[in-house]
Amino acid sequence: MSRIFSFPAPAKLNLFLHITGQRSNGYHNLQTLFQFLDYGDTLHFEVTNGQTVELLTEFDGVAIEDNLIYRAAKKLQTYSGVSQGVKISIDKILPMGGGLGGGSSNAATVLIALNTLWKLDLDKQTLADIGLELGADVPIFVHGYASFAEGVGEIITPQSPVEHWYLVTKPAVSISTAQVFGAEDLTRNTPLIDKSNYHLEQCHNDCQDWVINHYPEVANLIAWLIEYAPSQMTGTGACVFSSFATEQEARYIQSKLPSGIESFVAKGANISPLQHAIEKLSF
Repeated sequence: MSRIFSFPAPAKLNLFLHITGQRSNGYHNLQTLFQFLDYGDTLHFEVTNGQTVELLTEFDGVAIEDNLIYRAAKKLQTYSGVSQGVKISIDKILPMGGGLGGGSSNAATVLIALNTLWKLDLDKQTLADIGLELGADVPIFVHGYASFAEGVGEIITPQSPVEHWYLVTKPAVSISTAQVFGAEDLTRNTPLIDKSNYHLEQCHNDCQDWVINHYPEVANLIAWLIEYAPSQMTGTGACVFSSFATEQEARYIQSKLPSGIESFVAKGANISPLQHAIEKLSF
């Protein structure tokens, strides 16, 4: 029986997200600070003979051919010309439509894992370039370190923000990234900041104002959390993260959350858990 290998697909936070302009093709120019969490999905891989890619886990409302996990595997297979296939399953715990980068992280884990399991020996920049065709956030997960990101998210500079404990919460609503970035009244003119000289506490999330004006569930959650700790939305939402010095403080506030709020507590990680998993891998 073939061996099954398991790899993490960690969540990310946007510690801030500034939208500095919009390109003629509709994409947005951003400045943002990414940090990973020691919490996320887990993907399982079984290498097979032949070139069949099988995604064994179904997602409601998403055709297998449209799933980023499947698309990442097929794109890497096509690029490399490898004659092997794979069966992939996933333990999915990250909420959809939360702004935690779950789909992009899944795709990156596929690229990194199969590069190793198929023995392709492609460098990270090549994998990141393949990943960029799947989504703007995929390269950051491929490179695997906390970063200041610019452009559409593909120009990255390593950073070392404080690895806080976070309470991550999500109201009973999912938010479409396309809807937020397509909104006419979204702020798109935040001035550029110097990535080597800025203060995180003076930064913000340009998507948050739009979301709280259109999703009262998010507005109410932020208003509740801000009484206890610095709190803001990650990405395009709907998840909100609150920063704490200790795990105990985070779990205490978690125990007081209003009903109907999904939540988890996690530690910030400047090196991706996926990076650590690859380094520990032995055949």
